Amino acid sequence: MPFIYDFPLFLISIVFISLSGVLLPGPLFAVTVAKAVRSKTAGAIIALGHGIVEFPLIFLLYFGLNQFTAIPEAVHIAVGLVGGLLMMLTGVQAFRNRNRTNETHRGLSRDSIVAGAWTTAANAGFILWWLTIGLALIMNAKLFGLLGFSIFAVVHWLCDFAWYTLVAVLIFKSQRFWTKKMHQGITFFCVAVFLFFGAWFFSSALWQAIMAVT
Repeated sequence: MPFIYDFPLFLISIVFISLSGVLLPGPLFAVTVAKAVRSKTAGAIIALGHGIVEFPLIFLLYFGLNQFTAIPEAVHIAVGLVGGLLMMLTGVQAFRNRNRTNETHRGLSRDSIVAGAWTTAANAGFILWWLTIGLALIMNAKLFGLLGFSIFAVVHWLCDFAWYTLVAVLIFKSQRFWTKKMHQGITFFCVAVFLFFGAWFFSSALWQAIMAVT
């Protein structure tokens, strides 16, 4: 896995990777769309519910990694290969599904914060993301200590918060704003980010593996 030792540069990469993931339609997006029709604050509240599940998982992974004084090189390579490959596959899948729409879960009657937490916890893709792509980011964040890692966690969540808040406000204000053309433009941007970082992670890990055996 390629490490970024400059903290501002690392945070910039976090913003791009986080946004490329959150911008792709999924369960949380669907719940936000469903509830934003009646409330412009639904996105912010759903993001809070998402954070209730996400923050404990992030810190659990961080402190779990801290049990090791030195992470074996094989782990670095495996995480880089799997995380990079998953990023690229996610980008390809997003491109293939660019014309599909998500069902909006209009039958969901729970409070928005509960909906955000429940939708997050029940999403297998969310757990898989943090065990692969997210784990690679956490391993990099460990270089900056607990404070640096905490800033990383907050910045990542703020990307979720900003996006779902914006979506809810826009949908509440104007149902016509979310056009098909705009949606496809955002999807293409996400695909490009996933492919770029995925290829970077994968190729760096592959090179590290080749150097290890030579």
